Amino acid sequence: MLEKLRKEVWKVNISLLKCGLVTMHSGNASGRDFQTGYITIKPSGVDYETLKPENLVIVNQNGEIIEGALTPSVDMPIHLYLYKNLPEIGGIIHTHSNYATSFAALGMSIPAYLTAIADEFGSLIPCTRYASNEGDEIGKAILEVKNESPAVLIKNHGVFTLDNSPEKALKAAVMLEDIAKTLHLALLKGEPDILPPEEVKKWWDRYHSWYGQR
Repeated sequence: MLEKLRKEVWKVNISLLKCGLVTMHSGNASGRDFQTGYITIKPSGVDYETLKPENLVIVNQNGEIIEGALTPSVDMPIHLYLYKNLPEIGGIIHTHSNYATSFAALGMSIPAYLTAIADEFGSLIPCTRYASNEGDEIGKAILEVKNESPAVLIKNHGVFTLDNSPEKALKAAVMLEDIAKTLHLALLKGEPDILPPEEVKKWWDRYHSWYGQR
């Protein structure tokens, strides 16, 4: 079932390890099939090095297993809540990547210090309040601060990236860690200037209108 989506979500999960965004079995990635509403997600506690496409679990919008022999990620309720409330989203990734999570540990949102931030994330990568892992608390905290950015930092926790496909959510997660590393180094030396709103808009508009191949 959903063979193409299953392979895409598996590839994205494996890429999290290759890109150094996760260790052992931490973090997870999921994807939604817009036609059926079914969600494909990483199983709980399975190391990325042993993960195979057939290990992924397919659930419906209520979290009931449609296909798969393993238990889905413990973060599945967060994914389901976000998919339910953000109908345009087709892929979600959760990591504890080091540099980005260092900002989350401090409860710090990331302003548009860099043109690369303006390109991919807009004016601000927001950080939520602290949220319990019970029920829909993390999902609610994300929606409270969600803006145009495909990435949200979770205070004292980690990172969620959300986009219209698993591959785009992966791109956001990789780029977030890269700019967080750069800013970590910059903040050791001083306080960077934030780009003016009109400059953020110029970079955002170019990147989202005619950058790349069409």
